[in-house]
Amino acid sequence: MRRKVILTCAVTGNITTPEQTPYLPITPEQIANAAIEAAKAGAAVAHIHVRDPATGRPSMEIDLYREVMDRIRESGTDVVINLTTGPGGRFVPDRENPRNAAAGSTLLPPEKRVEHILALRPEIATLDLNTMWSGTAVVINAPWSVTRMAELIYSAGAIPELEVFDSGDIGLAKHLMAEGVLKGPCLFQVCMGIRWGFDWNPETLAYAKSILPPGSPWAAFAIGRMEFPMLVQAWLLGGHVRVGLEDNIYINKGELATSNAQLVERAVRILREFGVEPMTAAEARQELSQVGGWSR
Repeated sequence: MRRKVILTCAVTGNITTPEQTPYLPITPEQIANAAIEAAKAGAAVAHIHVRDPATGRPSMEIDLYREVMDRIRESGTDVVINLTTGPGGRFVPDRENPRNAAAGSTLLPPEKRVEHILALRPEIATLDLNTMWSGTAVVINAPWSVTRMAELIYSAGAIPELEVFDSGDIGLAKHLMAEGVLKGPCLFQVCMGIRWGFDWNPETLAYAKSILPPGSPWAAFAIGRMEFPMLVQAWLLGGHVRVGLEDNIYINKGELATSNAQLVERAVRILREFGVEPMTAAEARQELSQVGGWSR
């Protein structure tokens, strides 16, 4: 059983809103500081989205990503940077004519969704494999789009972190591995508790693990109140772990977490109760050096 795990902190995401919690980082400075504080608390990886500083809404502006990365690097804090490529995959069907896109649609060509990866060359870039209903939109990740995004992520020297939300997503990953699009072993992130996807319980996580390609390094997280219970379950099954305000805004029932670092600190305390230590960023890089196609 693992005695060290990679702990990722997902600091802001694109679903959590400032109306839900005043502690959500919005500006590049706030997002960078959240990543730095999380790293100092024990996170080896910072998973980063960016927001429009004026509105708090999700953004895909390269300059915002660049400022966040520059601030982290200039701080001297060693943390593995993981940039999202999730934005640009949502389609809201118009109710009068469902073939047309309604307000809130963000669907973009694959090249646009990874522009910041090519420009900034992070160590890890997420690659969502799900096509599913999510809130008021359909998330669409067509196999041809995923294929092109994977090609570009590899060309930037980054690891694709395969975000899987249901069993069919793992099936798609296996198909793309067999086709040579994805270079095994691949890094998987099992996303739990998102409605219509993997449920947030031990049986479901055990099943998800059982159908991953053999030898795959993997992590899992659950949203909301199951964040910490599933952190332990992921470790028990041999996986890595993740917490952060993207996934859960509470430190206790009815009590808002005041920072990402607070969530990381609690995760570290829980892990240490089981004799488990969080990896450093350097240890995480060594652990991930087995992942196929990584050129760092």
